[in-house]
Amino acid sequence: MADFVRRLSREVLNTGPNGAETREWLVANGLGGYASGSVSGAVTRRYHGLLIAALPAPLGRVLMLSQLSDVVIDADGRSYRLSSRDTGGEPDDGGSREEGQTAALQEFRMEEGLPVWRFRAGGAVIEKQVVLPHGQNIVHVTYRVMEAKAPVQLRLRPVMAFRTLESAVDRPLARDYRISAAGQRYEVSAGADLPVLRMAIEGGDFPMTLDGGIRRDVYYRVEDERGYQARGSLWTPGYFSGEVGPGQSITFAAATEDWWRLEALPPPDVLVFEMERRRRIIHNANPALRDGAMAELVLSADSFLFVPAGRVADQMRARAEGDEVRTVIAGYHWFTDWGRDTMIALEGLTLATGRHLEAGWILHTFGHYIRDGLIPNMFPDGKDRGLYHTADATLWFFHALHRYLAATGDRDTLRLLLPKLREVIDFHRRGTRFGIGVDPKDGLLRQGQEGYQLTWMDAKVEDWVVTPRRGKAVEINALWHNALRLMAGWLREEDGEAAARPLSELADQAYASFNARFWCPSAGHLFDVVDGEHGDDIACRPNQIFAISLDHPVLERERWEPVVETVRSRLLTPVGLRSLAPGCRDYKAKYFGDLRARDAAYHQGTVWGWLIGPYVDAWLKLHPEDKAGARRLLEGFLPHLDEAGIGTISEIFDAEAPFTPRGCISQAWSVAEVLRCWAKTES
Repeated sequence: MADFVRRLSREVLNTGPNGAETREWLVANGLGGYASGSVSGAVTRRYHGLLIAALPAPLGRVLMLSQLSDVVIDADGRSYRLSSRDTGGEPDDGGSREEGQTAALQEFRMEEGLPVWRFRAGGAVIEKQVVLPHGQNIVHVTYRVMEAKAPVQLRLRPVMAFRTLESAVDRPLARDYRISAAGQRYEVSAGADLPVLRMAIEGGDFPMTLDGGIRRDVYYRVEDERGYQARGSLWTPGYFSGEVGPGQSITFAAATEDWWRLEALPPPDVLVFEMERRRRIIHNANPALRDGAMAELVLSADSFLFVPAGRVADQMRARAEGDEVRTVIAGYHWFTDWGRDTMIALEGLTLATGRHLEAGWILHTFGHYIRDGLIPNMFPDGKDRGLYHTADATLWFFHALHRYLAATGDRDTLRLLLPKLREVIDFHRRGTRFGIGVDPKDGLLRQGQEGYQLTWMDAKVEDWVVTPRRGKAVEINALWHNALRLMAGWLREEDGEAAARPLSELADQAYASFNARFWCPSAGHLFDVVDGEHGDDIACRPNQIFAISLDHPVLERERWEPVVETVRSRLLTPVGLRSLAPGCRDYKAKYFGDLRARDAAYHQGTVWGWLIGPYVDAWLKLHPEDKAGARRLLEGFLPHLDEAGIGTISEIFDAEAPFTPRGCISQAWSVAEVLRCWAKTES
């Protein structure tokens, strides 16, 4: 099987504002934890670190190891720093005078999704690689001397501040740290309620020099740009130092796991097994996704699927039932698992990649969480209970189940979930939380409660709901109609026509009412909301595309073409659809600034990559023979794999050229929809 490598040359990495500091890498561990940083090594975000461990509630994800400051001293005594000076790694002590110059970064590459740096430090060439063993809160950082005329000295200084992932950079969980040693094993602790960080060097004699515990004030540039606290201190106990000869390697290992786990396998075996796991993931994917950029995205898809380490009770319950808990990280770095994102992304992340068993586990997991006819909107980090303020996530559950059944024919899962789905329909018909319920006069679904954002356009700053969309939203009713048709079909198959008839009649009513109410003749497209707080909303948004794209379109066939043309001409970009058309009131061309400024633009023009999926679906319904044209709609994402998050797809982009990537550097539904549609458009 071919290796999948994405290389960034020295010329690319050294160019202007899009150089090594603004490009980022990420490796996940399958538990919700990860390692991530800028290619330059600069710590620019509070979310950057070599070990963000996923721990049981109430801790959640915790930054345990921020960075590893690494200096090479060649045979002539010259010092070269491998990571950027702005890592916050080497403190302002006497050691900083020994740093010398920064080594030349010759190349950065992602090998099977794992980051590798190649440096020239005088006459030596050093490679550095980061590996996270799957399913463990462990990180390995390996250094290989590729070329040198004599052994080089390597000095590695671990830098840390135990801090929950979402905490401000000046709010660590502890201020005082202790280090203990037993032979070549080192442990850093900060209190009985916090995990211990265990560290060791494998492959050489690398004793640690303790220099008293030093702190340094660090500036987090991106946090400053985003309007957050941007200065915080990091702590280091000292540094490891030893020699590495030409052709040799050593590995720094750190973990919150017990020593027996950390030392269970030598680092070379860990790398081999992880590479084999990743190649197997690619091999199991749809044949159209096994090469080039799509193979990279298959590996990116793997990073979102995880066992929620913090929800121990759920894992015990599922295993007692002969099941497994699986869910989806919505995006890196800051999202947890969100119901809506999970259901939209399920097909691309699991079914297109051949991970059908995990798709079933995800559906079982969220089926267990249904309350009052709703699946959770999201799970806060460090919590074991979800929040339910969503009007559409549960309707996307029907869509995801339908796609799963089409791929697997798993009637056992359908029969397991049908009683819960009956409850969902009943709750929606008579009304449930947050004002979600059917209007008996027209059969359309309305939603809205003061202070809550219930659709996917869910930006909220303090008490300001930016796009409340209370009333009867267009995509909510497209999803409601689709869910009714799907449920009627399942009941017909399982229980006969009499069981299906009431839902078919309700779907017929919703269909007729939708086409009577949502078409706006003066605009030539669909209203975004009808019967809203301020009447009918004529804003041109992408939500109308779902009236065509879903398996059971709610829009009459003769109106498909004007809707698709409106979306094409006013909303389509090379990297997704705008959330609001230029010229509309509240349109924002750029997404930048502090939280309030960003959220004001979040769904007011900003481009969303995942929306290319429903647009491709609608395009192919209108032009079923034009797979080539649909495929071209996806090609704008290919150059993006070299920027922002390397080898993955960002959450959002500015609304106008050059469509600068923004938000999360790696977003589940962005990756999922490109994978799904790439497979769908294969000739």
